[in-house]
Amino acid sequence: MNNSTGCPASATVCSGTSCVVTKKNFNEVLSVVLSTVLTILLAMVMFSMGCNVEIKKFLGHIKRPWGICVGFLCQFGIMPLTGFILSVAFDVVPLQAVVVLIMGCCPGGTASNILAYWVDGDMDLSVSMTTCSTLLALGMMPLCLFIYTKMWVDTGTIIIPFNNIGTSLVALVVPISVGMFVNHKWPQKAKLILKVGSITGAFLIVLVAVVGGILYQSAWIIAPKLWIIGTLFPLAGYSLGFLLAIIAGQSWHRCRTVALETGMQNTQLCSTIVQLSFTQEELNLVFTFPLIYSIFQLVFGAIFVGMYVAYKKCYGKNNVEFPEDNEAVSESSLHKVNEGFQPDGR
Repeated sequence: MNNSTGCPASATVCSGTSCVVTKKNFNEVLSVVLSTVLTILLAMVMFSMGCNVEIKKFLGHIKRPWGICVGFLCQFGIMPLTGFILSVAFDVVPLQAVVVLIMGCCPGGTASNILAYWVDGDMDLSVSMTTCSTLLALGMMPLCLFIYTKMWVDTGTIIIPFNNIGTSLVALVVPISVGMFVNHKWPQKAKLILKVGSITGAFLIVLVAVVGGILYQSAWIIAPKLWIIGTLFPLAGYSLGFLLAIIAGQSWHRCRTVALETGMQNTQLCSTIVQLSFTQEELNLVFTFPLIYSIFQLVFGAIFVGMYVAYKKCYGKNNVEFPEDNEAVSESSLHKVNEGFQPDGR
């Protein structure tokens, strides 16, 4: 391979400043082992997050789904439109525009539930939004991709892995349901499980970022425009989700929840769709984008959590909340359980 292009000697596909390197056998083994470990850890974390969800309040969100509807509008309204605007504004090539839109059309990621806990969000709303967005993605992803990508590519070439979406739904619903049952039967034990799970969840988020960097360390040479879009996209998702929740009259803790659910996308699903839909020659233009988005959604999420924790330590808990359906903020299950972030002088 000619190294004058700037690509590593092991690169199999090169185009300008972009390249794709075939994973080594070591990476393949490492990928299988870590995927198994991460799946088990994720199930444990989702179980612990379920221990912070009250069945009555969760069903209340389903029966009166105003918060879920706001999240739905953010997830399948704001995010695909934002991806479309960014693709047009930066004038990326069609394949790159398509992968940006695929990311925008994906449902929310499970990491949002972990971050929602750390910012004293409404865990009942967070879990219900993640579950509903994953379920609705079975129909909304093909619809959104048809609407936004037809100016660049034949939407029939984009393969939606419905089995992966179904697997994600099962992996989300089952452990959370078990956690909800534990919280209902043994609330004191659920508190202990929740504290352990929240720490494990933070570790899991960092581990996922590190593993992604190790497995795909040779695939980071890509067009600068995609780096910029990958940075702006999650930030726009968090900001616009928070703004729309405020406009909709949601309480502050629900605004934080909706913001995280909006910006935190299921990047693994996006990577799967990309690999199924494009040839090896086309992957050099688009393969790295889901990884870039994943890194920056975690970075900005961690920044928001740090800012919130610092604010609480300096100024104490903010008691000014927007009223919603005459429901006091103290009714949130998280505000009852998450005692670790209360000010010292409380």
